[in-house]
Amino acid sequence: MDLNKLMHKHLTRYFDPSKTIPEDTLQQLLGFLRSTPSSTNVQPNHFYVLATSEGKERLAANLGERFQDNSEKILNASHTVILTTRADLPDSHLDAVFDKEKVDGRFPDPAKQALWESMTRDFLNLRNYGYKDLNHWMEKQTYLAMGLTMMAAAELGVEAMPLEGFDPTSVDKAFKIRETGHTTTVLLALGYPDPAKVYKSPISRFETDQLFTFV
Repeated sequence: MDLNKLMHKHLTRYFDPSKTIPEDTLQQLLGFLRSTPSSTNVQPNHFYVLATSEGKERLAANLGERFQDNSEKILNASHTVILTTRADLPDSHLDAVFDKEKVDGRFPDPAKQALWESMTRDFLNLRNYGYKDLNHWMEKQTYLAMGLTMMAAAELGVEAMPLEGFDPTSVDKAFKIRETGHTTTVLLALGYPDPAKVYKSPISRFETDQLFTFV
């Protein structure tokens, strides 16, 4: 990965609609998204991968009135991923996480698995009843997954653009997302840049001494 190149480029805002991500590249990227970490391995996400014109058109038509300027970006992207987050964390979800960990042999020692489950439940109860920020905390896991996937996309030569300009209620309704116990958190458009619309101006960031404190 050429970090120097990444540090001196703008995110793509306009995609070339004639270019499609090869299937093997897409599957590699989705495999990476599946592998991204989450705190306590809570895995609070479900991902809708819009690979067809019908899927992208449905999303573009349901962004909400004030966000229609993002429609073109979605329609021209090769793929767009709707990253959703659980609206709550029922025992059934935790049981499914723990059961999968057992199947995968994450903790070969049953005593360690039991201790892990107890510690996880205590921590999640703290988030839910102590800090009262369970939903916000789960959304942080979603953004962590998105950020890591953007870096993986860059490694694969794919441009990735996050989008927060949408009405989550409208998107949820269009894809029947809330029926699954999730809600839309953020969108990630993927594809290849339109060479005629690439930003070539310098990026602008605060200087190092304004951003870093060494202790």
